[in-house]
Amino acid sequence: MIKTIKINNISIGVGSPLLIIAGPCVIEDKETTIYIARYLKELAQKLDFPLIFKASYDKANRTSVNSFRGPGITRGLQILEQIKSELGLAILSDVHSINEIKDAADILDIIQIPAFLSRQTDFILEIARTGKPVNIKKGQFLAPWDIRNVVEKITSTGNNNILITERGTMYGYNNLIVDFRGIQIMQDTGYPVIFDATHSIQLPGGGGNSSGGDRKFAPALALAAVAAGADGIFMEVHPDPDRALCDGPNSLRLDSLNDLIIKLKAVRKAVS
Repeated sequence: MIKTIKINNISIGVGSPLLIIAGPCVIEDKETTIYIARYLKELAQKLDFPLIFKASYDKANRTSVNSFRGPGITRGLQILEQIKSELGLAILSDVHSINEIKDAADILDIIQIPAFLSRQTDFILEIARTGKPVNIKKGQFLAPWDIRNVVEKITSTGNNNILITERGTMYGYNNLIVDFRGIQIMQDTGYPVIFDATHSIQLPGGGGNSSGGDRKFAPALALAAVAAGADGIFMEVHPDPDRALCDGPNSLRLDSLNDLIIKLKAVRKAVS
């Protein structure tokens, strides 16, 4: 039986509306980030879906040392706190080191464990001990059943507020594939599973000194994931993905979301 997880006034799990987690890969600047958050909030009100806003203050796992990483934790958390207070949105962001956790937990509603750090036991335990809801990004190198070990690390601290996010599995070099059986396998842990539609079509390191991707496949994968029983969809979005400073090739255009979310909600209704 899948637990219902509560994030503020949002319920996530079986019988709950399809959750949308969306936002830019990274905070590029305050104005762009607030614009995206406001656009998403207005869309959520128009189409009536639960929304959690995501953006990273520091992408510590970029391919190249010269890649844009974001404004850093201090300025980044200030911007996220402003979005939270002014727009009333629940906020998700990822942390990349133990010394970030306390400051991040003071602001974030959900702390995300990055995929590449989903095996780091001490790091995971420190996040879990904050008592904050935790979103586990399943590592590209993990089988779906391996996520049970990550869940057990978190629950060992007494924290049972857990989401699991599927984001594809490594397939040879610079490629990912999605095994939709994994959604049900991971739900068997008892926790809701979110599908990351945009990172699942990423081509890691495919650009040589950056990751590539093909955003045209993201809507089809998102629809398939909802049909397979996913409890939510995670999407990185941008007003102009071709000019985004991070993960542009696999980000969706903001103005494409209206039609996609209408379809996602229809599929959710059909399979519920």
